Amino acid sequence: MSSVEENFPRGGTQKKGQEGKASRQHTVDQDNLFQTQNEEVTQKRKKKHQDQVKPKKLKSEETVVVKTSPKDFELLTAESLTEGMLLLGCVKESHQLELVIGLPNGLTGFVQVTRICDSYNEILNNQVATDELLEDLNSLSDLFSPGMLVRCAVVSLEKTNTGRRSIQLTVNPKDVNKALNAAALKPGMLLSGCISSVEDHGYIIDIGVPAAKAFLPRQKAQSFLQSNNKGAELKIGQYLNCLIEEVKNNGRIIRISICQSEIVMAIATEKQNWSLSNLLPGLVVKAQVKEVTPSGISLRFLSSFTGIVDFMHMGPLKAINYSPGQMVKACIISNNPASKAIRLSLRPVFLQPGIQLGQLCNDRIGMVVTNAKVKTFLPKTGAIFVLDDGGLGFAHRKHLSDTLTCFKPEMFKPGNEHKCRIIDYSLIDDVAMVSLKQRLIDAPFLRYQDIYPGQVLEGTVLTLKPFGMQVKVTEYIKGLVPSLHLADVPLKQPEKKYSVGASVKCRVLVSNPEARKIVLTLKKTLVNSKLPVLASYEDAKPGLITHGFVVCAREFGCIVKFYNDLKGLVPKNELGLPPLTPPQEAFYEGQVVKVIVLKCEPEQEKVLLSFNLTDNPLAKDSRGEKASKKREVIYEAGQVADVKILKKKEDGLEVTILPNSISAYLPMMHLSDSVSHSKLWCHWLKEDDILHNVVCLHDKGRHITLSRKPAMVLAVQEEHAVKNFSDIQPGLLLTGFVKNIMPYGVFVEFPYGLTGLAPKSAMSDKFVTDTKDHFVIGQTVIAKVTNIDEEKQRILLSMKLSDCSSEDSVSQSFSLLQQYFKELQEIKSILSKRDDSNVAQKLCEIKPGQRLQLVVHEVQADGSAIFSGNCVAGLTVMAAYNHLGGKNIALGEKAKVVVLYIDYLKAKICVSLREELLSPKPKKLTLDSQYEAIVQHVATEHAVASLVGTGQLIAIPVASHFNDTFRFDSEKLKMGQSIRVVLKTVETGGYGILLAVQGAAKRRAVIRSRHDSEALDETLAMVKHSLHMGDVVKGTVKSVKPTHVLVAIDDHLTGSIHASQIVDEVSVGTFPTSLLKVGQKVTARVIGGREIRTHRYLPITHPHFTHTWPELSIRPSELKGESKTVLGPEDGKSEEMLKHFKPGQTVTCFVKKYNTVKKWLEVEVTPDIRGRVHQLLLSLKPKILKKPGNYFKNGQALIATVTGCDTTGTKLFLSLSGVSSLEKGTITLGCIKKVIPHVGLHVTLPFGRTGKVSFFHLSDSYAEQPLEDFIIGNIVRCYVLSDEDNIIKVSLRQSRVSPKSYCKIEDPEIVSLDNIKKDQLVRGYVKSITPSGILFRLSDSVVGCIPLRRISPLVVSDHSLCAKYIYQGQFLTAKVFSINKEENLVELSLLPEDTGNPSIIPESCSGETNTHFKKTRKQKRRNSESEEQLKPAKKRAPCTEDDDSGVEVYCREEEEEEKCERKSKQGKEISRLKVSTSFVWEEGLNVLDATMLKAKEQSSDSEEDDDTETKTKKQTKKKKELERQKAEKELSKLEAALMDPNRQPQTADDFDRLVLSNPDSSILWLQYMAFHLQATEIEKARAVAERALKTISFREEQEKLNVWVALLNLENMYGTEEALMKVFERAIQYNEPLKVFQQLADIYTGSEKYKEADDLYNTILKRFRQEKCVWVKYATFLLKRGLVEAAHRLLPRALKCLPQKEHVDVISKLAQLEFQFGDPEHGKAIFENTLTTYPKRTDIWSVYIDMMIKHGNQKEVREIFERVIHLSLAAKKMKFFFKRYLEYEKKYGTAETVQVVKAAALEYVESKGGLAEH
Repeated sequence: MSSVEENFPRGGTQKKGQEGKASRQHTVDQDNLFQTQNEEVTQKRKKKHQDQVKPKKLKSEETVVVKTSPKDFELLTAESLTEGMLLLGCVKESHQLELVIGLPNGLTGFVQVTRICDSYNEILNNQVATDELLEDLNSLSDLFSPGMLVRCAVVSLEKTNTGRRSIQLTVNPKDVNKALNAAALKPGMLLSGCISSVEDHGYIIDIGVPAAKAFLPRQKAQSFLQSNNKGAELKIGQYLNCLIEEVKNNGRIIRISICQSEIVMAIATEKQNWSLSNLLPGLVVKAQVKEVTPSGISLRFLSSFTGIVDFMHMGPLKAINYSPGQMVKACIISNNPASKAIRLSLRPVFLQPGIQLGQLCNDRIGMVVTNAKVKTFLPKTGAIFVLDDGGLGFAHRKHLSDTLTCFKPEMFKPGNEHKCRIIDYSLIDDVAMVSLKQRLIDAPFLRYQDIYPGQVLEGTVLTLKPFGMQVKVTEYIKGLVPSLHLADVPLKQPEKKYSVGASVKCRVLVSNPEARKIVLTLKKTLVNSKLPVLASYEDAKPGLITHGFVVCAREFGCIVKFYNDLKGLVPKNELGLPPLTPPQEAFYEGQVVKVIVLKCEPEQEKVLLSFNLTDNPLAKDSRGEKASKKREVIYEAGQVADVKILKKKEDGLEVTILPNSISAYLPMMHLSDSVSHSKLWCHWLKEDDILHNVVCLHDKGRHITLSRKPAMVLAVQEEHAVKNFSDIQPGLLLTGFVKNIMPYGVFVEFPYGLTGLAPKSAMSDKFVTDTKDHFVIGQTVIAKVTNIDEEKQRILLSMKLSDCSSEDSVSQSFSLLQQYFKELQEIKSILSKRDDSNVAQKLCEIKPGQRLQLVVHEVQADGSAIFSGNCVAGLTVMAAYNHLGGKNIALGEKAKVVVLYIDYLKAKICVSLREELLSPKPKKLTLDSQYEAIVQHVATEHAVASLVGTGQLIAIPVASHFNDTFRFDSEKLKMGQSIRVVLKTVETGGYGILLAVQGAAKRRAVIRSRHDSEALDETLAMVKHSLHMGDVVKGTVKSVKPTHVLVAIDDHLTGSIHASQIVDEVSVGTFPTSLLKVGQKVTARVIGGREIRTHRYLPITHPHFTHTWPELSIRPSELKGESKTVLGPEDGKSEEMLKHFKPGQTVTCFVKKYNTVKKWLEVEVTPDIRGRVHQLLLSLKPKILKKPGNYFKNGQALIATVTGCDTTGTKLFLSLSGVSSLEKGTITLGCIKKVIPHVGLHVTLPFGRTGKVSFFHLSDSYAEQPLEDFIIGNIVRCYVLSDEDNIIKVSLRQSRVSPKSYCKIEDPEIVSLDNIKKDQLVRGYVKSITPSGILFRLSDSVVGCIPLRRISPLVVSDHSLCAKYIYQGQFLTAKVFSINKEENLVELSLLPEDTGNPSIIPESCSGETNTHFKKTRKQKRRNSESEEQLKPAKKRAPCTEDDDSGVEVYCREEEEEEKCERKSKQGKEISRLKVSTSFVWEEGLNVLDATMLKAKEQSSDSEEDDDTETKTKKQTKKKKELERQKAEKELSKLEAALMDPNRQPQTADDFDRLVLSNPDSSILWLQYMAFHLQATEIEKARAVAERALKTISFREEQEKLNVWVALLNLENMYGTEEALMKVFERAIQYNEPLKVFQQLADIYTGSEKYKEADDLYNTILKRFRQEKCVWVKYATFLLKRGLVEAAHRLLPRALKCLPQKEHVDVISKLAQLEFQFGDPEHGKAIFENTLTTYPKRTDIWSVYIDMMIKHGNQKEVREIFERVIHLSLAAKKMKFFFKRYLEYEKKYGTAETVQVVKAAALEYVESKGGLAEH
């Protein structure tokens, strides 16, 4: 019965299908038959039938006993697989055209791109048909990621050229699920499917069942999209695990789910009626252990199926831990319906369907294990080894020995040790694949990943193609040498130099392991170069000298390419060429050059280079040495340092940056944020003074500009400045300075050199009449980004106060005033040290408010008085008339004065004699209280006023903001004006004067946006009430806001309830204000009063408390009187309120909003206390910081930790992550600030601190490129290691930041020598290479030494050999050889026998010695010198490496032939202006020849002679006559010269005369255009072309076409693509369109714009598809570019479009092109097919013969001639072919072959004569 059930599974198909198969099925399961007829039988019969069948089934199960044999447990091999077998595979690699799949038991299969699914194939076919890239087509790497589990079916087992079997697989659902039908589909089944199409409400899934349509609703896919697909849309062809949720219409419509949580729980059950034919791999089943053997386990599952588990898949438990009858969960990994063999796995990783295996373990691949012990030997399969790390390794039988003949089974007894190499890793089996083949163990490279750019290799030539040479590096690795890199100079016939099978020494240019491609070079200069390899932009340090090769030479300079496709620009001024020498004439493509790096911007991938090498010994002088030293030190933008003043100038200071003495410039306006202080600093500073805290703004044109503006320095230090244009976003507030003022707006420059424009309309909230009235150049401003233009790199700004001013304008105004006086104190401290200046000493001794006894020195006409005295000697002391106090003063009279203002720049003091100021009445003043004051003096940036009633002097700021610089006359402060001020200090301190700001009610300058809390209350009138603190009131809820509720107490009075005053205990995450509804009646207690205008909480004793807006509380404890909250303390100081909050204290706060610009969360703790939570303190989960607005809602209650308060003392700093300080052991979040190669990271931490992360704390597992996964701006978890000397060291190790999560620590931390042991394998990075060995970094504190003798088995006598193969920062594994704790030394070893790795220095270097190297080098030099003597003189002699100018030019052996060709090409370029049919004008066009240049020199000489001044003295009549005759002679000479037909035009006038004489000659017009282009006057050249088009007669079509082509060339070379298209469209209108299209295609091809040319050719083919020449030209274009396959596809398309009569000609033309540029064999096939169809086309025979004579061999040519002469053609045609045959034999054959042709001709004549006689 078991066999019957396997052949006829339960749950059969529909009725008709079952009847159709009745003839072939002799025994049918009765259970199945009755299940198909459920509708026809009654319940009674059904029950009776089941009672009869059930005992039979049990009986059969009991009687059949199947025993497994040892053969059943043998591992899978390629030979044991059969077509149709189902396997569970794991994606190893994704390539462009195939997937590499890892299969069970170490097998590997391949899935072609055409075997994904039918929908994906349709897109592929569409792309091939249209030859256009489709958006819906995704690459295999996008659809399949490494580690992904897939169900596969074996398609074929092909044999490769080497005799191995290639396992071809398919993942197409129709092949994998082909045994399923619609009726067999049941809910809960787990199938594999692919996305077939994307619909509006979901996805159509292809599950391979023809009659069933599967649909995936979009909502069912959301969780999968977020977790597995990173939020992206599912793509057509994407592979999915599909769980059937619902089946409708007998399986025709099913609904599926891909939710991971549901798929993980899916288990195959008996109810789903699985059969042997449709049992799918990947299904998890409940099984019962049937039999346990040492080789594996036999399981019974789904009641009737039996499967085996081999020893590789028994899971963590051994076979002895299983017992018969035990129930286990297992996963099916293979099903072979042919052999009825099912294999399962007990590994836990497979027991959860749909999960993805980890990434491939690449760390140990390639490692050599010297002592691998045999664990199990399988005679027919292979052997299992135990490796050095305890893991298992499996070697297939073919990998146990080099050949089958030398294989000895007795060597693989358990316990025997062998040397093997890990060649792969099987994720399916979790086992390493090893090989014992000696050639693989000794191979220097095993994978493409082992090869890096710059590595020198040895290979064998495989093939030579027109596009390059294929080189075999190893058996599995091949590389391509492009034709440009076959030699130092281009080779025309590389087959003469290289032959297939020859060994070559090459160097890796590009290594792309993902695409399995490497690009090599054979240029000797690059291969033998000893200079550093430049393979990344981070390595391009200024001053680096290296070799590269030219890829492009244009007017602007040369583009030089290095390794890894890295490119750099050499500007024209750095080429080292004589003046007027075009770069394209001096350099050629592929030329090897030596360059020096000037500047590099890694983020933008830009490198600036120079051919002028500063380290050339012949060119090095004292000046050059200084320049090279300066070039070594780089001062980056944003860096802060100290400077020393070298020289003072009118507009700034020349300084030197300490300690490196780099010259820089500090403009005067950048000495301070204050304009007046900038001038003051510049006036009093002297040479050799040192200034601190100076920041570099930018380094443009090698000129460093500095700034000392505190606002700029703060912006750079706190990282509020943007470094790149890409970082700018609309809405950002940036600190900058006014760079330039124009009538249409103001240009603002920011740190790091970015510049934006504030248009006139966005400069101010006021109307702007003249832009110069509002700002001055150099002034500090705040600008808001309003718009950005990424294409043109432009920034639009706004400097309106409404956009740029902060919420707290009073605090901002006070901070400006405080900064002003603080900076004034610094200036006074410098003045006090000026011993040479008596005036400076006097100025420092006087303060505002000081009383002086002076003498009236002078009374001026306007009534003002000037005073003098000993204490003010040398100073100007003046009192205005209004400040005389009404006193009548006389000369010499003594007077007592009070100092109001001191002008330190002009040494002038303003004083007053007013009595109320001389005799003040001080009283106790209250901080932050308002007072009446009278303005006494108005200065530039502040005003001096006196308090009414006391006479105390105060200083108030004139401006409230950096941008607040303009006032109308009515807004300006005037002397005697009464104002209201808010006092900010109550003690004079060192300023001598109190500080205050204007009251908010009187301020007009500041225009700010309303607060959320102000939105409603500003509309309320001031209502006087009689409420007192503690009163209980009743009201109605008026409106509900996130953080407060408005309550109407009566018709006129409104109060507010804060979120903290609603309930006593607030739960985290709740919204307290949501508990109240509009219209709800509430009872509340008054806890404070807020002033309507200032929003300040007033104490109850304040006289204006009755005019406040009541603040209420409805907390139960407040209403009962258990707690009393009082807002607004008696002193009114917010600082005093915040003193109650200590760091570390927890508080409940409520979210107000998240500030996206400042990146902090604004919260409210109480109605009068607010706080901020900076971004890095929001959480310990990085994902929350990506979109904080999604996690923190307005009004939400949170628990926060107090960390401090801000500088103004008005806001709390809070933390939601629990981090209140950065102590040792703290785990917090950080933002990557800087990535430093070979060093580590700089991470921005909370509280404005910066942490440093070293290489050894990035991960628990070191990597070759440890920094590649870290991107600036990423959020990471950090562990604080230490905080010493203000330097925080942090760690990103997983074991540190997530100690609870289990993770394998491959590289533990090494703090001291106690952490390492002898013979331990350690990993680290090379620090440096010294003469004594290698310094090897094991950690930040431990550095080991590797002596030369322990680096390689070879004898390394010189460390320079190490430098060739080992580089700084290289990741290596070493073995601890010895530890000397007393001397703190550790010695390491890199020897292969110690580390198990191959030798770092290849064995190919064993023959190299220094003496041998020098001898060979000298011999080569002698040979090259002898060869140079035999060769003719060259254009430029090659330079030796010592006196190299930076450009190395190499000449080929065929240089004479090259020169001849070059001359002929130049001749063609000049003469191509004279072609009659068409005109080609390329970049190399040079119309002005040597004769013109000579004439130009003569004209310049004559102009110099004519510049001599003429004498103005009176001349005699005779002298005048002589001069007149002389002038006539010169005039006649000039006329004769102009009449000379051979004279070349020299000026624009000359060309004008020529075109007037011959207006229809295009050659003259083109020479005229070239004349202007020589002077780079592009617009004039365009104008000449337009004149020519208007002037040339309409009949001269070809002449006009020549000008149109010239204009197209001009726009292509010097214009934009848009301008070129406009000219092209015009040219089509005035000329034959086809000619214009073809000319533009030639222009694109000539300028190497191949993509544009290809697009244009496709357009031409659509428009002129019936033109034969178009197809021929496009085929020529494709073949010249090496696109042979595309050219082959062109012929069928051409034959479909062209008329029948054109077919033969086109076929002939394309065949000729194949001989010339493509595959001659393909061309030969085309000719043969054509002549088979048209055997009497003699023209085709003739062309075929011509092509074969040029490209074929003599045997083939003779065979064609023999075929032709035996055709039945006309006598005249036969004569022609005999004649050609005879000529060929005379030229290439012998006398015998000539005689044979003659005999054949005679025979033909005789046969024709005989026929004539008959």
